[in-house]
Amino acid sequence: MIHQREIAVVRWPGQVPPVQGGLADLLAAYHVQTQAEKGEAVAGVEGLPDRYRTEIADPQSVFADDVVLLALSGDTAVGCLVVTASVDGRSEIKRLWTEPAFRGQGIAFSLISTALVHAEESGVSAVRLSVWKWRADAIALYERLGFTVTESWDERDQLVCMERSV
Repeated sequence: MIHQREIAVVRWPGQVPPVQGGLADLLAAYHVQTQAEKGEAVAGVEGLPDRYRTEIADPQSVFADDVVLLALSGDTAVGCLVVTASVDGRSEIKRLWTEPAFRGQGIAFSLISTALVHAEESGVSAVRLSVWKWRADAIALYERLGFTVTESWDERDQLVCMERSV
């Protein structure tokens, strides 16, 4: 079965996602999976740290200064990515997630490519991201898109920091 996909750029404040609840559902799946991968599995959103529950409950406020990208298959949100507002000429990519049933279709590549175009249009000099070292497929994708490992700006163990000039 072939799924049609479209990347919809949602900018806050001012716009609401074209799919109600879609972003919150994607963020919940992302955080629950990440906790499990870190060896801190939780039964659901209720078991997540407060900062993640807040993000899921009110992404419009949490990401008010950022650009949120949603990948849509018809009316269904199947992927997301957040590009933070520029700080010192750099933006950061966060919360890249593709629903497992939709992986392998180029959605993550499209989300990152769209984020890079946005960053270039915004005049930032670089885009950075952090990724858990066990996410080898994601690291390989980032490297294909020109990201390189850089000195860590985050003290969490097993986190790989990467950056790309725009």
